[in-house]
Amino acid sequence: MDGLRVVPANEASWDDLQAILTGVAGRCQCQRQRLGDRDWWYMPESERAAILRAETHCDDPRATETIGIVAYQDDEPVAWCAVDRRGVYGRVRGSPVPWQGRHEDPDDETVWAIACMIVRKGYRRQGLTYALVAAAAEHARSRGAAAVEGYPMLTGGGNVIWDELNVGPVGSFLAAGFREVSHPTKRRLVMRLDF
Repeated sequence: MDGLRVVPANEASWDDLQAILTGVAGRCQCQRQRLGDRDWWYMPESERAAILRAETHCDDPRATETIGIVAYQDDEPVAWCAVDRRGVYGRVRGSPVPWQGRHEDPDDETVWAIACMIVRKGYRRQGLTYALVAAAAEHARSRGAAAVEGYPMLTGGGNVIWDELNVGPVGSFLAAGFREVSHPTKRRLVMRLDF
């Protein structure tokens, strides 16, 4: 996409990230996948935001670690993608869905995961998730990942609410070179890109 720029979250401002995380995403602060349902549910939104701010290191371009990427259309913040080592996502580790038929260590630090992506209202349905998935995979690869996974949803042409699609659509992962590892539920796939 013309004018699209993707940066590690530490190179984005906290205000820009918060401009993307509105509605349900603003309440979540991208912590549900990391904390798991039980810890997330009882945590106040302000604490979720504080954790995300500490993990992203927004406004600190010298930081050596960050947990995601931020996309800009020209200079407008338009999308966020959480990507980190797979083992830090408590909800992924604790769910039986991604592990059906698989025999591997969920804590393997060489495998990263794209856990969530949010496109800001007003910029949806423009194909931004394609660029996000490709950039997230490159972000993981450049930080030493041997592989990166995603857990996208099959939309099947049906009506899917945006909050449900925060895992991304299958097409974006296919376009970035991911392959299907398993199809554990009717609408959910596990997809992987090995480097």
